[in-house]
Amino acid sequence: KKVEITRQYTIHLHKYIHGVCFKRRAPRAIKAIKSFIQKQMGTTDVRMDRVLNQKVWEKGIRNVPRRVRVQVSRKLDEGKEGALYSQVTAVDGPTKGLLTREVIEEEQ
Repeated sequence: KKVEITRQYTIHLHKYIHGVCFKRRAPRAIKAIKSFIQKQMGTTDVRMDRVLNQKVWEKGIRNVPRRVRVQVSRKLDEGKEGALYSQVTAVDGPTKGLLTREVIEEEQ
């Protein structure tokens, strides 16, 4: 049974774009993030945040960051019965040495 959940991941983009020609690096990185999230969360509908897109494209099409830290929320789609989608946002801070962790949202 699939439930709503929020997790943080560090995606090592360099292994996905190593050897890719310069004019395809940033678009390939975006596709790699989407495929990584689809595999981890088990959803085909992946919605990326504008800030994450800007972070990947920050230094141009050629110079993509080696790693990016993201927070992924799997949520129920209101329009479709029982369908799930993944919302991906960028997380500021260091990317090295951090493991995948589940984010527990506190109820107020």
